[in-house]
Amino acid sequence: MSHPQHPVPDPLQHAPLAYEDEHFINSPDGRIFRILAEYSEPLARFRKERVQDTVVFFGSARFIGMDAAEDQMRLLENTGSAKLAPEEEQPAFDGEETSELKKKRTEAAIEMARYYEDARTLAHMMATWAMKLPGRRNRFVVTSGGGPGIMEAANRGATEAGAKTIGLNIALPFEQLPNPWITPELNFQFHYFFMRKYWFAYLAKALVVFPGGFGTLDEMFELLTLAQTRKLAKQITVVIYGREYWSQVINLDVLVDKGAIAVKDRDLFQFADTPEEAFRLLVEGLTKNHLQPQAEPATPPSVEDFVGPDIAKTRG
Repeated sequence: MSHPQHPVPDPLQHAPLAYEDEHFINSPDGRIFRILAEYSEPLARFRKERVQDTVVFFGSARFIGMDAAEDQMRLLENTGSAKLAPEEEQPAFDGEETSELKKKRTEAAIEMARYYEDARTLAHMMATWAMKLPGRRNRFVVTSGGGPGIMEAANRGATEAGAKTIGLNIALPFEQLPNPWITPELNFQFHYFFMRKYWFAYLAKALVVFPGGFGTLDEMFELLTLAQTRKLAKQITVVIYGREYWSQVINLDVLVDKGAIAVKDRDLFQFADTPEEAFRLLVEGLTKNHLQPQAEPATPPSVEDFVGPDIAKTRG
């Protein structure tokens, strides 16, 4: 039986390796690999930089300092945005005609400038103290969301102290950049909010919550919920900074009065109004829960215990 003659096909090129196939990696089918990458790549870098655990700073990313010497702050268009909000929403400076909105923004800018400097001072104090702790790994590394505002202040204070400092940034649908005070080797960019939150929660031994908006509230209550439900097998010291601000935003005591949370849940956090007060609370909590000798573990130490980072174990 004869077969029709066909021209010989051109030689085939090698098919792309699956992990080099951008179409596949960025498709819904490749989502699991993107998620794993946002776990494995930060883990490798934390090990390389010898990070054992962190102290996380949360707070507003909508104000950016334009002149720190004059406490002038400008309002961003959105949280962490590189673009400024419209001029009619900006704080008023000396000699400007002011609307009621601009007057309120001016008061907020003055308040945020003070919180910026307090966060910067507290981060400097924490980093200076942590660098003196013995051990081969970096303890209680100051960590932020990597953006402007309070996050920048925390990274800035730690850098000015000569310490490493972490920025866990998030890719957003508008232009935004990490602040320049992050240690370059510890500058991260996440696509998935939940993977970013994982690295916030599972390395943190303490949390400082400065005044902020939706993102700050979300992150604070996520950590408080993990502590309340005892899902993490570690003690987290939570300091809420700025009693006057937070008492106007939320009334946590009402949750107790209405039975929405237990009376003992009120002990999951403490308030502070000065860097010195917050520093004292943090050092007391970290020393008691993570620096004092603990009972010998029932199981021998793992490789993770030696090379880190110290990822919190979960219960159940």
